[in-house]
Amino acid sequence: MVLVVDDDPDILEALSEILEAEGFEIRRARNGKEALDRLEPEPPNLILLDLMMPVMDGWEFAQRMRQKPPEVARIPLIVLSADRNVGSKAADIGAVGHLAKPFELNDLLDMVRRSLNPAAASTIA
Repeated sequence: MVLVVDDDPDILEALSEILEAEGFEIRRARNGKEALDRLEPEPPNLILLDLMMPVMDGWEFAQRMRQKPPEVARIPLIVLSADRNVGSKAADIGAVGHLAKPFELNDLLDMVRRSLNPAAASTIA
């Protein structure tokens, strides 16, 4: 299951529909506070996280998530952001990957697949 966290309803819907069409189970959140509520009782396998959101931004969400029990704290994060420094900001919160908005759909799908199944991705490459 992939948790998609973005305050832009169009981006949230588009990402969710694309990933569902690729066979992924999706859970949605519009900000970090909603995302925290969706981590339990069944933690997602991956989180696609926007950084700049109202209520609770991506940085605060990541910090609070990392304080949860290990099965939640270790969920991989992929940061999606329009920020030009998305790479360094993603590294700051321990993300496994990042994409600058706007991004190529194939790049997103490849990164999601690699993050969910790193062993298979390394044998394909």
